[in-house]
Amino acid sequence: MVPGARGGGALARAAGPGLLALLLAVSAPLRLQAEELGDGCGHLVTYQDSGTMTSKNYPGTYPNHTVCEKTITVPKGKRLILRLGDLDIESQTCASDYLLFTSSSDQYGPYCGSMTVPKELLLNTSEVTVRFESGSHISGRGFLLTYASSDHPDLITCLERASHYLKTEYSKFCPAGCRDVAGDISGNMVDGYRDTSLLCKAAIHAGIIADELGGQISVLQRKGISRYEGILANGVLSRDGSLSDKRFLFTSNGCSRSLSFEPDGQIRASSSWQSVNESGDQVHWSPGQARLQDQGPSWASGDSSNNHKPREWLEIDLGEKKKITGIRTTGSTQSNFNFYVKSFVMNFKNNNSKWKTYKGIVNNEEKVFQGNSNFRDPVQNNFIPPIVARYVRVVPQTWHQRIALKVELIGCQITQGNDSLVWRKTSQSTSVSTKKEDETITRPIPSEETSTGINITTVAIPLVLLVVLVFAGMGIFAAFRKKKKKGSPYGSAEAQKTDCWKQIKYPFARHQSAEFTISYDNEKEMTQKLDLITSDMAG
Repeated sequence: MVPGARGGGALARAAGPGLLALLLAVSAPLRLQAEELGDGCGHLVTYQDSGTMTSKNYPGTYPNHTVCEKTITVPKGKRLILRLGDLDIESQTCASDYLLFTSSSDQYGPYCGSMTVPKELLLNTSEVTVRFESGSHISGRGFLLTYASSDHPDLITCLERASHYLKTEYSKFCPAGCRDVAGDISGNMVDGYRDTSLLCKAAIHAGIIADELGGQISVLQRKGISRYEGILANGVLSRDGSLSDKRFLFTSNGCSRSLSFEPDGQIRASSSWQSVNESGDQVHWSPGQARLQDQGPSWASGDSSNNHKPREWLEIDLGEKKKITGIRTTGSTQSNFNFYVKSFVMNFKNNNSKWKTYKGIVNNEEKVFQGNSNFRDPVQNNFIPPIVARYVRVVPQTWHQRIALKVELIGCQITQGNDSLVWRKTSQSTSVSTKKEDETITRPIPSEETSTGINITTVAIPLVLLVVLVFAGMGIFAAFRKKKKKGSPYGSAEAQKTDCWKQIKYPFARHQSAEFTISYDNEKEMTQKLDLITSDMAG
């Protein structure tokens, strides 16, 4: 035995109770910190009036001895709607494994095991604390929860599939955060989706809603087709699918046509590459070859270095200001040139303006779009909100071997009613800030016909008429005074005097006056008004 060991053991036994108390005192804050950090929380996306939340590892088995506690809110004055898409907690007693909802006045739960759990809870509050706790267990997926404000009574969860509904047409509200929830979709935005696909995930794939925002979807159910072709779009990979009895499509605003631009003069780039083929001939990868519908090689940049900051770009001139709702891209399309852009950002501008960068509507930060994963397959990204501009630039951020791009822009002509980028958030009082011109793309697009000053003619004509009327009245008054001295066969002098003064004091008495408001916008988008009172001249 090592000398002193016995004495040390005795010392430890003597100090045991005090040491244990000290350890408990130290570990208590650590346990509290773990609970505050939400070590049992999984996928979580929240927006102003909707969101999605899961336990850790969902749909895999949730971990032992963890706590997930989060407070979720919707705008004040609204009621919270909670929908449980899935609840699988192993415990039958809810002693150590449970899901609990607590508000300032009510408690819902705890829920666990095989007990009957309401699929939807309509709370009398705009705020609730969600607490999920786990002890020792062997299996259990945990939970998946979606929520929204009472403005969206047709809320569904991220796990709803089109096959769950029998109607041929219906509308539902998808919460924010469904993109990364486990579950497949098959099909695409043109041909439609297999009815076994997740509704909200398919809506994000089709560009109907943005994952970080959620939104309303309108669904049309149709007869199925023999094969569904998958595509990567908006960060969601749709898989190829087989024959099904039914499929579904989404109704949209119709602004999803291919925008035309000519290869000569309307496309340019920071640089281009020339290669030599097997015959020794030079092949020019020019920006004019960047149209997606054209055959042959794509545009490729002259610099293949991966060690410098992104500085290459491909620019498209649409000829006039247009509403751009999306973009499709491919790589080189040539099997012996495995070039493609893996991520990119979008810049845009109009005539005589500075380049702006497209930014996310939630965090107002530069938005990086997911590009291609090979040289061949097209990838689509949608702009929510859309871009309204004449010029756009695709600025690659990361790429494989060499920058190579083919591009198709999606959108429509600007018409009255769709010429604004103002994005109305679902909150009662907020909209995207437009304080700095280059901070957000949600600026109203003023009409080119809008006057930038007061129309001089509009003001001058009524003034001239007024002067003429005054002088005419003075002339009439002078003539009546002259007749007064000579006498008049038409009536007494007093009657003439009365009628004359009526004409002078109220020269417009027989005509109803009209009020016009002339408004205009100056460069700071401040509205000024000028009210003019005009009337017709007496005949």
